[in-house]
Amino acid sequence: MEHLVEHMRTSFHSVHEPMCGICGKHCRSFESLREHLIGPLPKAECERIFKDRGCDLCLTILSSRSALRGHRDNCQLPRANPGLAKRMENGGARVVALACKMVGGGSDGSLDLCARVCLTDEYQNIIFQSYVKPLMPVTNYRYETTGIRPDLLRDAMPLKQVQRKIQDFLCNGEPMWKIRPQGGRARILVGHGLDHDLQSLELEDTAKYPPLMKTSKLSNSLKHLTKAYLGYDIQTGIQDPYEDCVATMRLYMRMKSQSHRMENYPLATDPQNQQNFASWRQYELERMGPDEMLKISRSDYYCWCLDG
Repeated sequence: MEHLVEHMRTSFHSVHEPMCGICGKHCRSFESLREHLIGPLPKAECERIFKDRGCDLCLTILSSRSALRGHRDNCQLPRANPGLAKRMENGGARVVALACKMVGGGSDGSLDLCARVCLTDEYQNIIFQSYVKPLMPVTNYRYETTGIRPDLLRDAMPLKQVQRKIQDFLCNGEPMWKIRPQGGRARILVGHGLDHDLQSLELEDTAKYPPLMKTSKLSNSLKHLTKAYLGYDIQTGIQDPYEDCVATMRLYMRMKSQSHRMENYPLATDPQNQQNFASWRQYELERMGPDEMLKISRSDYYCWCLDG
């Protein structure tokens, strides 16, 4: 029993975790669920049913092959077209996506410097887009992938001004010290590798969503996630940060729209749950049966479907 208690103290299975629609197995990421369904060592019965009527993008099991065909048409999204994007300079978006494109600095051109930035809303409208003038000399424009030339940065917006503009928009009139994870006026920021993008803008933040990470708990590339979960290719040839914004926002909205059973206090960090597995309750926990312990266990990660 003490081993079961220890397992539950560290695993925190949740209704928000990716789950096999056939056998009900909980997985910590969609990649581990994909491996469970289609290999390299899948569960035989689950593999058979999934190959017949499972969607290889969202990993949902449909009721029939005809239902799968209709679902697949909606699940696979088209590539974003920057030429059709609308500009909404003062939009009232609650959720925004950020993407940057980097040029190289330093003696060997390996130091990433933000040279282009894009901010979009949930509806793929452009809120802010600008070339950025780095604080240090550019030694490699990486033209093959960025399409950026020296003349595009000569009169570009200074980095500090871009930083203030984005920060003001994200805070939405709320002081930095009052911003909290839930509630308030500050906007939700989504992106891929936000720690890298924000560091290049001299802001500090990071976002890694466990269900979209590898089974080794390392991040997948945005290119891989877009192909695997949205069904189209990005970052081919000269790359546009708008395309990255759209891909990250689509991934966010797809994960956010998942239908999960709601719980009154879904997170282990909620005050109502903080004492569930406290060390001083060890004797009491050891006397509980598995069903009793499952009843008080809670998840240790935040699901995007809980965003307001």
